[in-house]
Amino acid sequence: METEAAKFIGAGLAVFALAGVGMGIGNIFATLIASIARNPASRAAVFPIGILGFALTEAVALFALLIAFLILFA
Repeated sequence: METEAAKFIGAGLAVFALAGVGMGIGNIFATLIASIARNPASRAAVFPIGILGFALTEAVALFALLIAFLILFA
């Protein structure tokens, strides 16, 4: 196998983690909307935690893209 083909396979496997990130973000916001719909008074307490969960999950996506780019261009 050529090294260029191995780089493409490695980058594809690194980006495969983005599927889990997409499902995680969807789950976070679905739960956030359901909890606010169930108890609107809890919005002030629940919303910042949901945004923090979104930010941490999105950080995993950025790390996966960083690894993919490092595999491709390094």
